[in-house]
Amino acid sequence: MQRIADGIELEDGPIHADAISYATETDRNQAGIEIHSGRNRIVRRIFESLGYHVVKLDRVYFAGLTKKNLSRGRWRYLTQEEVNYLKMGSFE
Repeated sequence: MQRIADGIELEDGPIHADAISYATETDRNQAGIEIHSGRNRIVRRIFESLGYHVVKLDRVYFAGLTKKNLSRGRWRYLTQEEVNYLKMGSFE
């Protein structure tokens, strides 16, 4: 975890996590990671560079949007405010 937080050199340049932790103290098979990089498959590549095999990824937050209150497989229309927020790029 510390190596990821400190930064890792990948083939397309360095990357570091803004925050990283285990999902729970007792389950070290799941981790939460916060990054501000849109590079292709970046989370998978970070972990695989350290020898880990990534089985599943779950994005819970993107550009100020969450999937809170949405059941698996469900979707919703964005509000006009959310659309404007994305167009302005204020989430960066």
